[in-house]
Amino acid sequence: MTADRTALRRELRDRRRALPAARRIEAADRLAAHLLALPFAPQEGYVAGYWASDGEIALHAWQLRLPRECIYCLPVLHDDGRLRFGPWRPGDPLVSNRHGIPEPDLAPVSLLEPEQMGLVVAPLVGFDERGHRLGMGGGWYDRSFAFRQRQVAPPWLVGAAFDAQRVDLLDRADWDVALDAVCTETITLDCSRTTA
Repeated sequence: MTADRTALRRELRDRRRALPAARRIEAADRLAAHLLALPFAPQEGYVAGYWASDGEIALHAWQLRLPRECIYCLPVLHDDGRLRFGPWRPGDPLVSNRHGIPEPDLAPVSLLEPEQMGLVVAPLVGFDERGHRLGMGGGWYDRSFAFRQRQVAPPWLVGAAFDAQRVDLLDRADWDVALDAVCTETITLDCSRTTA
């Protein structure tokens, strides 16, 4: 992999932003089918997605097709550098965080800890065949789910991206939290069977 992660992030973000609207809509629907077919897809409890921005693949089709007993949550940035999660349904109030991304407008005591999630779908900037990932570089998901380095799921961690964000090879940093799967509009990669 190129040593210049900044340049790679720029290139992959440009790729996903360049996808036409019709392809994005179709991809979101096909992604939903892959996420719902995961062998560990919860039938109840808390599941987390994200508010798609900067060309990220959208999760609205998945959210609307979740089992009734699942409670959909969105990430909320916390001052300690870790994410918390707020239950959210379409129409519930939102506020913009410091990056301009909408978050549920909830009191801090109403937010859930990462350990309380059953499944978390995280956005990716890039991924490779082994399920190694490239995020935005802020480390939010790695810090929030660092406890997964020493325990088995749940929460299950799944990366979501467009096929166009796949690269040949990504190096894995020591602090990277492993994904259980990566889903795109055409594939599901089982990352539990990959090697470093």
